[in-house]
Amino acid sequence: MRDARLLNYIHLHFIVFIWGFTAVLGALISIESIPLVWWRMSLAVPLIFIYMKVMGIPLQLTGANALPRKRIIGFILAGIVIALHWVTFFGAIKASNVSVTLAMCSTGAFFTALLEPLFTSKKFVGYELIFGLIIIGALYYIFQVETQYVMGMILGLSAALLSAIFSIMNVKWAKVHPPSTISFYELASGVLFLSLYFVIVPTDFVMPSQLTQMDWLWIGILASACTAYAFIASVKVMKYLSAYTVMLTINLEPIYGIVLAFLVFGTAEQMTPQFYVGAAIILAVIILNGIVKTRLGKKRGAATQIQP
Repeated sequence: MRDARLLNYIHLHFIVFIWGFTAVLGALISIESIPLVWWRMSLAVPLIFIYMKVMGIPLQLTGANALPRKRIIGFILAGIVIALHWVTFFGAIKASNVSVTLAMCSTGAFFTALLEPLFTSKKFVGYELIFGLIIIGALYYIFQVETQYVMGMILGLSAALLSAIFSIMNVKWAKVHPPSTISFYELASGVLFLSLYFVIVPTDFVMPSQLTQMDWLWIGILASACTAYAFIASVKVMKYLSAYTVMLTINLEPIYGIVLAFLVFGTAEQMTPQFYVGAAIILAVIILNGIVKTRLGKKRGAATQIQP
């Protein structure tokens, strides 16, 4: 069992490394964010469908376990949210660079802590509000020193907010439905949503012939390894690792991504020392928040067990 945990821990780091590489791929692909996301999701959907067929996972459209209409509507809305998240995420990369985008997106945990009490039974926690104020201060500092990347930072923060909304929407569904089923419907809904956009603005669509050979390579990796594989594999490793371990490891994604971007793009990704100070404060607060939350959760669990 110990060896299984170690292997899955290494596997989780590999998955987070892949997620960090997603931002680099977004910078390498030559097309704009909206068609990029459409191609990513359009290729990922059939890959997940094939996986479900091979593994015998039903679509739950008919039969005793058929999905209720409200749940399908929920999946559709979540699919639109994740599509918009990726559009703003890649849009931030195009408007600034990988480092700025990942620093902004690391605030997703802060947005989640802020929004959860508004949409769930979770109460506001005092220390999370304090952490939030520190993050806001760090963001203000970065905005002051990196004025040429303001649009990229705004898009990155929008991507973080949408990511938090998506996580809150999915948290209950993940307990009752296979992750691949949820992912299939959400990604398919995202494809339909962006397809409707292209009906309204057809000039923004990128035809297959307009994609270069390298674009096809990077989009293929993005759809398969970074979307279909990484999502399914991440759920699998969570069966062997604690939520605390998973949380701390996932918080390394911006660090992996920023290092990878510097290795791939060199000085184009080099930022001012002030930017790295602000980004380091944000990452430190996010990690500290996870540590405090986990330890308090353990204490509450121990208290619950002691009670008769």
